[in-house]
Amino acid sequence: GGRASRRSMYTFWKRTAPPPGMAIFDAPTRETCTVRRLNTNTPLQALVLLNDPQYLEASRALAARMIKEGGKTAQERIGYAFRLATARNISIAELKILHEAFAREKKRFSRNPVAAVQFLAIGQQASGVIDLAAYAVVASTILNLNETITRQ
Repeated sequence: GGRASRRSMYTFWKRTAPPPGMAIFDAPTRETCTVRRLNTNTPLQALVLLNDPQYLEASRALAARMIKEGGKTAQERIGYAFRLATARNISIAELKILHEAFAREKKRFSRNPVAAVQFLAIGQQASGVIDLAAYAVVASTILNLNETITRQ
């Protein structure tokens, strides 16, 4: 963890300007009370969710749970993570897409193990780097779903 894990707990908030990371996710300016926040899904939000160290570490942690608690097969593990993130079972079509992503990423990381290590460089390292990195990409995708972000 280190500093990246604690960063949002100790964010300095100016009265008229929320921190950029929070503004991207529609945080109010706090100049007036807000009864209901906007629900948006923008490319900038996706950029943060797919690249910010905190979200990458969350993806790696979810991937570790997928491997440890999700079952024996990739399909079971993907379904488990999807259920954790969205509170519903994954559809066959969604599972097919995410399983194809897992297979593609596992093949890519198998050809370039250094890329797997670099992708997992945030937070603690674990054994099974290639599988963990491939599951982390899938976990990042799940955590970036509109359904996961807005919970409508």
